[in-house]
Amino acid sequence: MSAATLAGAPTATRQRLIEAATGLFIRHSFAGTSLQMIADELGFTKAAIYHHFRTREQLLTAVLEPIIGELRAVVEDAETLRGSHARAERMLDGYARVAVRYPVLISVLAADPGVHSVLRANPDWTDMIARQLALLADIDPGPRGMIRARFVFAGIAGSSAQRGAVDEQWLHRHLVETGRRTLGLRAPRRTS
Repeated sequence: MSAATLAGAPTATRQRLIEAATGLFIRHSFAGTSLQMIADELGFTKAAIYHHFRTREQLLTAVLEPIIGELRAVVEDAETLRGSHARAERMLDGYARVAVRYPVLISVLAADPGVHSVLRANPDWTDMIARQLALLADIDPGPRGMIRARFVFAGIAGSSAQRGAVDEQWLHRHLVETGRRTLGLRAPRRTS
C-alpha cells in the first residue's frame, strides 16, 4: 500500500462512518442509534469507530457540520445587509437553498429531539440558530414574528424532505414564495 493510499484511508473510513451514521440517524433517530449499530452496519468493531469518533455526539457533529457551516455562511451574509426585509429575504432564500441541497438531513436537524439536545449543548450552534431566527422574526418584532419565523423554518425543513420527483429549482422557488407569504415579505424587485 502506498503512502498516498495510507494517508487517504482514514479519511475514507471516516466518510463511510459519517454516511452510515447519517442513514441510521434518519431511520432510527439520533437517540435510537448506537455506535454498535453503526459498527454492525459497516462490519466494523466499536474500537474502529472510537479511532475516529469517541462519542455519538462527535459523529453527529461530523454529520451536521456541512449544513451548519452553510447555514452559518447564510446568516453571516444576511447580517451584512441593511434593512430587516433585505436580511429576512437573504436568510429565507439561503435556508431554502440549504434545505433543497440536504433535504433529509435538514429535516433530521429540525425534527429530531435527540439532535436538538446536542445542538442546545453547543453554544456556537445555539447562537447561530438564534441569529437565524432573529433574521426572519425582526420584520415583525414580538411573539408573532418569532412564531412566523419558526413556522417558516419548520415548514421548509419538512417540505424539502418530501419533495418526490419535484425539480430542485422549482422546489426552492416555491419554498421561498411560501415563506414570503407567511412572513409578509414582498418579493424583491428585479433589476434589468
